[in-house]
Amino acid sequence: MVNFTIQQIREIMNKKNNIRNMCVIAHVDHGKSTLTDSLIAEAGIIAGAKAGEARFTDTREDEQQRCITIKSTGVSLYYEIPKDKVPGDADGNAFLVNLIDSPGHVDFSSEVTAALRVSDGALVVVDSVEGVCVQTETVLRQALTERIRPVLMVNKMDRQLLELQLDMEELYQSVSRTIETANVIIATYKDELLGDVQVYPDKGTVAFGSGLHGWGFTLTKFADMYAKKFGVERSKLMSRLWGDNYFDPATKKWKTNPTGSNGKDIPRAFCQFILDPIYKLFDAIMKDHKDKIEKMLKGLNIQLKSDEKELTGKNLLKTIMKKFLPAAEALLEMIVVHLPSPVAAQKYRVENLYEGPKDDEAATAIRNCNPDGPLILYVSKMVPTTDKGRFYAFGRVFAGTVKTGQKVRIMGANYVYGKKEDLYVKSIQRTVLMMGRYVEPIEDVPAGNTVGLVGVDQYILKSATISTSETAHPMVQMKFSVSPVVRVAVEPKNAADLPKLVEGLKRLGKSDPLVQCTIEESGEHIVAGAGELHLEICLKDLQEEYCGGVPLKTSDPVVSFRETVSAVSSMTVLAKSPNKHNRLFMTAEPFPQGLSEDIDNKVINEKDDPKTRGKILSDKYGWDATEARKIWCFGPDTTGPNMVIDTTKGVQYLNEIKDSVVAAFQWATKEGVLAEENCRGIRANIMDVTLHTDAIHRGGGQIIPTARRCFYAAFLTASPQMLEPVYLVEIQTPDNAVGGIYSCLNKRRGHVISEEQKIGTPLLHVKAYLPVMESFGFTADLRSQTSGQAFPQCVFDHWQQVQGDPYKADSKSAQVVTSIRKRKGLKEGIPPLDNYLDKM
Repeated sequence: MVNFTIQQIREIMNKKNNIRNMCVIAHVDHGKSTLTDSLIAEAGIIAGAKAGEARFTDTREDEQQRCITIKSTGVSLYYEIPKDKVPGDADGNAFLVNLIDSPGHVDFSSEVTAALRVSDGALVVVDSVEGVCVQTETVLRQALTERIRPVLMVNKMDRQLLELQLDMEELYQSVSRTIETANVIIATYKDELLGDVQVYPDKGTVAFGSGLHGWGFTLTKFADMYAKKFGVERSKLMSRLWGDNYFDPATKKWKTNPTGSNGKDIPRAFCQFILDPIYKLFDAIMKDHKDKIEKMLKGLNIQLKSDEKELTGKNLLKTIMKKFLPAAEALLEMIVVHLPSPVAAQKYRVENLYEGPKDDEAATAIRNCNPDGPLILYVSKMVPTTDKGRFYAFGRVFAGTVKTGQKVRIMGANYVYGKKEDLYVKSIQRTVLMMGRYVEPIEDVPAGNTVGLVGVDQYILKSATISTSETAHPMVQMKFSVSPVVRVAVEPKNAADLPKLVEGLKRLGKSDPLVQCTIEESGEHIVAGAGELHLEICLKDLQEEYCGGVPLKTSDPVVSFRETVSAVSSMTVLAKSPNKHNRLFMTAEPFPQGLSEDIDNKVINEKDDPKTRGKILSDKYGWDATEARKIWCFGPDTTGPNMVIDTTKGVQYLNEIKDSVVAAFQWATKEGVLAEENCRGIRANIMDVTLHTDAIHRGGGQIIPTARRCFYAAFLTASPQMLEPVYLVEIQTPDNAVGGIYSCLNKRRGHVISEEQKIGTPLLHVKAYLPVMESFGFTADLRSQTSGQAFPQCVFDHWQQVQGDPYKADSKSAQVVTSIRKRKGLKEGIPPLDNYLDKM
């Protein structure tokens, strides 16, 4: 039975100190959705008996079948906390937790980014057997760059006891190693404004337990129990229950070394006071010692119902542990006490979130989380409704109050402050509360809460800022940690269904934060995603949901490549304008190592001050200081990792053709010379220019095509190469399956870069690089080679040169170029240099 009403939730929404917005993040299959169940059961939305198996937040059919989370799902939960646990600034003991369960698969990490934007705290779940994995690190990094406070849950503790049968000291060591690893990652991305966000069991920011069995505890739970029993202060006990602290029963004194006064070894306090009772319970139940169990239950003050007494083995274990250490209690206490309320969080998050000046009225309202200020609401994702093709806009109110029927300004992703583009003034039809698989209507929602909006979906593509104030700037766009590198061409089987496909692609583009739907010049419809699984899910949705079951044909997945140069131009190339009055002289050369990555990560970008940017380039990459200041532009799309640099001396009228050259460079780097793919890591130098004195003879029509031909000629003389994307593959596997992994990777041009044994387990951690074009079907192949024991995770990592020379017919590079040119319907073979080069 749901033990709260919408009225109660609405009342707490006004008490902004009693709200917690949090998100559950972890590696694949570490138990996020299962753990979330115990929280949802505590709020009475699902029956306690089903918790752990229902996976309430996996709302879609394919999520339930595949047992993975695909879309992040929001639920609003209402709890009342015992009076003595309430933090100081709270108003009353009722709390509202807006919880978002997010996917762990790397292909869906864009969903995690969208979920993190609207949360202030994160519950990081780590499997105690596998430890911290590649995706744990990725999501933690995303959370910390968004300035989100983490708390840690060490999950699947039952496996340590039942499968690995570790003794207490080994268990302590293995858990403390996991916490250590997580803290190393947290410390790496330290943020001054956040302060120290590392997690410590003795501060109560780490919980231990098992989501499937529904039990869990923090050290506070045991400290409370023992504080009552021994009459000691709770805070003193907390610090003693973790780390190198030992209690000597003979002298009744605490020590820091494990030898007692009688010379015998004494167990660690964590083992003696916390693990010992749990171990004894497990042991008695699994060996079915009825009398022992009854005695312990009496001691722990646990009542079993008559039907529960007949259970045996794991079922009995689950029932008793749930009553002894309920997981939801431990997690709730962590969430309420250690995660920030919107009031606290928005003070330090406003710097990262708001694009405009940090002291205008909107920024001040966000900083103070003011419900009476101007409305500022960020829509982070679109959630499909039961109506086909319509969406709820899911987001968070950062300031002001959003009401049904309110007239608002909707600022899309391409909106620039002060311009009219991508700006709509519309009214909101309804506001709703997101509750997992259903929604509840609600009148209005004040600052600090998450909300679903109805009726604005046709104006928003993926994300948007909604405001009532004319002077408000938009919120900062979300930055994803993966990029769409795998593309598929889609067409309908019957030409008559084309309009349905076009409509369906528009809807698909809304439904997923990352997927890109574009139309090529050849008229193909391209869908780009982060990986094989991501694309598979998107195409399934496209066909079934958004196109109404129209049969579609899809091409094989195609990987996007990049073009680059690998040497300095062998000569200075010349191009003349069509009227023979203007000449451009250029060379091209490759970037130094690491510069393209810096541009991708926005360490160096087009908006920087030329002087500071020039200093970085000359200090770090050894460029000439004067040249480094004369960067004309970046390309493609004015932000890409290629540059035009003016190295000329004393040329007349040079600045008048700057715009034309920049336009030509955008064109040339968008469609490179080898196969019309984007370029990457090319520096083009303008050596000399002779221009006609009359302005009419050096207009854009004369300069743009000339400059483009000149760029192409310069690229061709600088030994051009193709770059392919590479995945970093992390594989977890038992020792005996390693052979299969190596043979599988070698067949696909992959190579292993490291393998390490996980201490205390039979698992190996193998890291390898694998070209994306070889990765299709890799997972299935690997599983058949290792009889299903190896579990791979692929993350896009970097670009690398395709082997061989594109001019030698039998090389890998030449095959790639030929296949791309054939697919795009271009002339066969790389165009010769004479097409672009002019003689003096």
